[in-house]
Formats: sequence, C-alpha cells, structure tokens
Amino acid sequence: MTIDLDQPLPPYRQLAAILRDKITNGEIASRLPSEKTLMQDYGLALGTVRKALAVLRDEGVVQTTPGWGTYVADRSR
Repeated sequence: MTIDLDQPLPPYRQLAAILRDKITNGEIASRLPSEKTLMQDYGLALGTVRKALAVLRDEGVVQTTPGWGTYVADRSR
C-alpha cells in the first residue's frame, strides 16, 4: 500500500489506515516499524508519521513506550 498525495484523505490518516489494516490482518503482531523506517518506506515526514501513530494510540490500537518503540496494544484487557 502506498500514500496517495492526490487523495482528499490526509497522508497521516492514510498511514494510520494502512497500519491498522496490517495489525488487523496479523501482518504486524507485536512491534511496529520504527518512525524512521515508516518515514523511509512511505516517503513521509516525521511529523506525519507521529500524527498517524497518535491516531492509533488514541483509538487504543497501539501503545508507545518511550525508548522502546510502538507495539500493538493488548486488547484482552
């Protein structure tokens, strides 16, 4: 999946949707790629990647531990 800059949906929302789908489909089961990796893979700025991760955190899909990374949230709780 790629980010379509011509689409009306902002890039950070597109990235959040891509990551959400990968988590739902089991492609990402524990740790998400680093912010730097996401920047390089999708051609986005750091602020855009961080906004996408913030959306997923607000939804309870992921949790971030500073210095350790962002992980798929434990939904069994």
